[in-house]
Amino acid sequence: HVGPEPKPGTRGPNNNDPTTTHDKPGENTQPQTISSGFTVTPEDVLCDSCIEIPCRAQKSCLTCLVSYCEAHLRPHLENQRFQNHRLVEPLQDIECRTCEEHRLPLELYCLTDGCGVCVCCECEGQGHLGHSTVPVEETELQKKQGDIMKTVSVAENSIGKLQSNTASIESSVAGVRAVMEQQFYLLQGAVEEARRRATEVLEGEQRQALSQAEGIQAHLEQKSQELKKTLEYSEWKTGAVDVCLPGLYVGLTDRLASFSCLLTESTQELCDQLKATYRDKLKDICRTGDECTHFNQGYASSLTFDPDTVHKFLRLTEDDRKVTNTTPWQHSYPDTPERFEYWRQVMTSESLYLGRHYFEAELSGEGMHVGLTYKSIDRKGVERGSCITGNDFSWSLGREGRSFSTWHADMEAVVEATSVFTRIGVYIDFDSGSLAFYGVTDIAMTLLYRYKAEFMEPLYPTVWLSKKDSVVLLVGPKGSLTASTPKL
Repeated sequence: HVGPEPKPGTRGPNNNDPTTTHDKPGENTQPQTISSGFTVTPEDVLCDSCIEIPCRAQKSCLTCLVSYCEAHLRPHLENQRFQNHRLVEPLQDIECRTCEEHRLPLELYCLTDGCGVCVCCECEGQGHLGHSTVPVEETELQKKQGDIMKTVSVAENSIGKLQSNTASIESSVAGVRAVMEQQFYLLQGAVEEARRRATEVLEGEQRQALSQAEGIQAHLEQKSQELKKTLEYSEWKTGAVDVCLPGLYVGLTDRLASFSCLLTESTQELCDQLKATYRDKLKDICRTGDECTHFNQGYASSLTFDPDTVHKFLRLTEDDRKVTNTTPWQHSYPDTPERFEYWRQVMTSESLYLGRHYFEAELSGEGMHVGLTYKSIDRKGVERGSCITGNDFSWSLGREGRSFSTWHADMEAVVEATSVFTRIGVYIDFDSGSLAFYGVTDIAMTLLYRYKAEFMEPLYPTVWLSKKDSVVLLVGPKGSLTASTPKL
């Protein structure tokens, strides 16, 4: 049975049907099972002609502005009167495809500057008379074509970057391989030198033992000649004769056994130490490399300085991302409880809590410290505990002149950096209690220092500018970088 069609302008299931839902945004939109035996989801379009038992629509008619199930769709497929009706896939927003003024399908798209809207055929002859129009289908195809071209362009750019990255990787690996060959050549030279010296010691022992044996042999030969002369002159019959002989054993065997044992134990110890050193250092590099990969996979944090915390001798610029020590010029900031009063520091508005985070800062000047602390740090105190270098809930990396050092609980650890980095990176794994500082260049990241701690509160990036004209700028992370680990 094919029921009567609803009037144009109606859509969806009958409002009086208790099995249908009309949830507003934010209300329950969970799938519901209705008596027809299928589960209704918010994405489903129901037949407007099914009153008692709703069915899922098969097509929507842009002429009738109604959606039909398979049964109610038959007149449109079999009756000649409906052959001119435009059928499309089921539409949730079928009213949006209709001209509000003429109640006709929006079949055309106006290309005239300032319009850019869909219109019906009546609109084309009235308000859009003389405008350039194209069928909506053509516009949609052009849009899809444009989207595809954009995707192709992005893919080609990515391919170009990957090719450049591949060349960079090959060049970097070749450079490291040359260094590796050189270092192992030096290592082989050291082993050869140790072998040469051990051989010299062994040969010295050999010469000493042979010399001792030759001396004993010469003494025995002399003694033998003396005894023979005694027998010839019969002196042995009338006087005492010395027939004592020296010991014939040269005690070298025990010394050589000790020497062999010493060589074996020392060689084994050095081999174990060598392999352990390479293994541990390489593991550290691999772990650092994993972190560097993660930095470009969503861990980068966008930070800005909090104007309510900035010291009066510091100035914020560049959308509160750059701080400069303007001593002796003082700024007339309003007094706030959050403002640092003695130590020339500023805290970010954003905190870092749970999960992993990463940010970078550009350094300029002679005295800068970048670190993390709790929000509870004293803002007005003059003692060192009010500075990010002087308490047990702050961790910082500082650069004074050309040297780097890290600070925690008023304890300094000097960092042997291979170069004077102007950009540093800070990586935090809050859950595992790991905090790492990196020196960053255009092509590599170098681990400067790593802290292990138990973080109890959210961490706030904080900067202390100890000398005038010093500058710290919060910046976004660089692209794909390689990682190296220095000797700490």
